[in-house]
Amino acid sequence: MGRVWLAGAGPGDPGLITLRAVEVLRQADLVLYDGLVNPLLLRLTSGRCERTSRIRRAGAAIVPQEEINRRLIEAARQGLRVVRLKGGDPCIFGRGGEEAEALRQAGIPFEIIPGITAATAAAEYSGISFTDRNASSAVAFVTAHEDPTRDGTRLCFRALAAFPGTLVFYMGLNRLSELCSRLQEQGLSGATACAVICRATLPTQQILTGTLATLPELAAGARLQPPSLVIVGDCVMQRSGLSWYEQLPFFGVSIGVPRAEDQSGVVLEQIIRGGGEPVPMPLLEILAVEGVAAEQVQEQLRGLSGVDWVIFTSANGVREFFSQLRAAGRDVRALGGVRIACVGSSTAASLAERGIVADVVPEQFRAESLVEALGSAVTGRTVLWVRGSRGRDVLPERLSAAGAEVRQLVVYRNEDAASLPEEIPTRIREGRLDWICLSSPAMARRLAELLRESGLWPLPQSTRLASISGLTSGAAAEAGLQISAEATESTWDGLLEAVRAAVGRAD
Repeated sequence: MGRVWLAGAGPGDPGLITLRAVEVLRQADLVLYDGLVNPLLLRLTSGRCERTSRIRRAGAAIVPQEEINRRLIEAARQGLRVVRLKGGDPCIFGRGGEEAEALRQAGIPFEIIPGITAATAAAEYSGISFTDRNASSAVAFVTAHEDPTRDGTRLCFRALAAFPGTLVFYMGLNRLSELCSRLQEQGLSGATACAVICRATLPTQQILTGTLATLPELAAGARLQPPSLVIVGDCVMQRSGLSWYEQLPFFGVSIGVPRAEDQSGVVLEQIIRGGGEPVPMPLLEILAVEGVAAEQVQEQLRGLSGVDWVIFTSANGVREFFSQLRAAGRDVRALGGVRIACVGSSTAASLAERGIVADVVPEQFRAESLVEALGSAVTGRTVLWVRGSRGRDVLPERLSAAGAEVRQLVVYRNEDAASLPEEIPTRIREGRLDWICLSSPAMARRLAELLRESGLWPLPQSTRLASISGLTSGAAAEAGLQISAEATESTWDGLLEAVRAAVGRAD
């Protein structure tokens, strides 16, 4: 017998999921998730996990609740660990109680994992505090979307109008005019402050404030999009002073990240914490060498005694080098007496994680600068360059010219993505991808190829490009791409800082 976890995913920002929910997602064999769940959370699952949306993509139809219950029960009976991932909190207008009852009746073990409900997150990401000693001592959560199979309503608007505190209506956008009218009819002043918040805690968050008398008309012309909440009460007046989310440097900005999926996590998190929308769009894959190639690498690693210098030019190279070193039955002691040089702060950091401090790290993160920094130290010496299957020939050529004997060790393969991710062409055509960050010449060239194949040439001006270095900018120009921002420091931090400056929100 398996087990089912009914887990709250929080309201939108993937950073608002609980640690317990993260824990069970990592264990899951099957995740059945709501359409409002941030897809970035699915990256927490393992490669063997089946991930199924409650929304059938072809017709955008919602899977009926009865079918969801049946699927949960069947999967658990097959011995699977199942996570039912629900937006917000499972049991606050999330039908989590219904699913738990179905599991109980079927004899399926289950656990309910609370989530941050949309109401509290929406308010706090908008600068609104529901309770305040001077404004409100109570708060009521109300659904504006009741059971459609029942006649009439269970809501008593007379009681709601007399409620001594803040009212929060879930899913209230489509009934906004009715809600405001009925509250006024029952005696609540038309001057009462209120707000409608849509797509809360996301970079596309929309907030509109007014009064019960004015908000419906304001909302009618504002192109608001669900999901939504309506807040009624004096607490709304705090917003002008407590608003913080919209002040973040990337708020409202969507940024394409073309790195390999397993290497983009830190960058995605930086964009999210800056208030932006990261859009994963891997253009290249980094794959470990396998088979005969791996055996050849391991054989070379068993014979490092004649090597004077080892040079790393990427964090990928560091990771795969040590992976192959372990496979060869050796460890870091194999580098005893060998000097280490590297290009780039991320490469140096990757070495440091393994207890190695590089002897030489040039200030400029280019192969040419590394050769200059090494100078005569490599003359008459044997140098092992740890690399991928692609790369410029500048480094071995210049090292050889400096009198070094150069050996090359290919520890990973660079593979092109076959196509752009499905959503990217649509985003670009609709003007919903503001920036694409390019961190290598190969990435720039592949983007140009895929844009042409997708009928997106020339790239619309609504999508701008940022480059990590002059080399990458040059490759982009040769491919016909126009760079709008270039990093002054050739790192992902520098690349994101260039985007910040370009959108006028640099720190």
